[in-house]
This record gives sequence, structure tokens and C-alpha cells, in this order.
Amino acid sequence: EKKQSYLKAPSGGPLVQHAVVAMFEAYHQGKISIEKIVEKMCHNPAKLFKIEKRGFIKEGYYADLVIVNSGLPWSVKKENILAKCGWSPFEGFTFKSRITHTFVNGQLVYAAFKVKDIRAGKRLLFER
Repeated sequence: EKKQSYLKAPSGGPLVQHAVVAMFEAYHQGKISIEKIVEKMCHNPAKLFKIEKRGFIKEGYYADLVIVNSGLPWSVKKENILAKCGWSPFEGFTFKSRITHTFVNGQLVYAAFKVKDIRAGKRLLFER
């Protein structure tokens, strides 16, 4: 399976799809605030890696956003895993929150629990 072209080969650890909702589990347990989640998952990586115009909601910045419904539980099943490898360490787990919308560079790329056929990504630029 790894001998396919780069764009078709399954990736390694499929955690990106569940990273935000996994952090929201800590929020539901009272261990972290939503503001702290945003700081740790958006602001800090952009600052640490000096990524241009990312990580903040500011005029002139690229609009990379997720909308999270913190009261919409869902269970991870094989059929709703988006990673090319088709598996997740969270399979069988029920999250208390769910991402309902994702915007990349201001374009809606995920809604109604489906990925839209839009190529909105742009190369990241670094200020170093």
C-alpha cells in the first residue's frame, strides 16, 4: 500500500481528524478552557514556527477555521474516518464534541459531515 503514488499512499498515524475534539474532551473534564485550546493548537504553533498570516483571526490573515459544536456527541467508526489509512486509535470512542465546519483559506471545505471537493490549501510561508 505504501508503494502507491505519494497522493494515494496511506499516511502514518491518523490523529489530525480527532485532535481538536480530543482536546475538547479535556475541556469537558474541566482541565482546560476553550481559549487555552485555541492558544495551544493555533496561536502557539504559528508563533513557534513563525508561520506567516496563520494561527490568528486577524484582518489580512488566511481564514483557517473550525466550528465546533461542544454538545454534539459522535462515535468514531470505520465509515467516518477520513484518513487515507482507514483506521484511527479512537475507533469505538465517543467524543462529546464534533467539528461541524472547516474553512481553509476562507473557503468552506467541510460541512454536513462531508469533505467538499475543493482544493483550498496553499503553501505555508515561514518568516525565518
